[in-house]
Amino acid sequence: MTGPQTVRLDLWLWSARLMPTRSAATAACRAGHVRRNGAPTKAAQRIAVGDELRLRSPGRERIVVVTRILTTRVGYPVAREAYEDHSPEPPQQLAAAPPRREPGTGRPTKRERRALDRLRGRDEDPRR
Repeated sequence: MTGPQTVRLDLWLWSARLMPTRSAATAACRAGHVRRNGAPTKAAQRIAVGDELRLRSPGRERIVVVTRILTTRVGYPVAREAYEDHSPEPPQQLAAAPPRREPGTGRPTKRERRALDRLRGRDEDPRR
């Protein structure tokens, strides 16, 4: 028994766990954040094995090649086998978190507040 050869794009994105909901997949297609083989696509277009999908999200682009057709949502290990991920590495995060005051030390003094403002890039005095 063989499964279907094609499936709707929004259904596959949801089934492969690349989108949290099917309506989110549809909205991403409508907004132009999903491309199929380099061209903008609609949620109802049929995809097949071998299609390249590019998904844009804030700060990241995912490039996946369909290797298996899914019609129902499956667990992550099975879903991960349904595509090959060719995405570039995500951008690096900040190496260290900005310094924070210890709890219970009270409010910062004027001098400490100005130093924190300079650190955060808000060093302009509003009175000037």
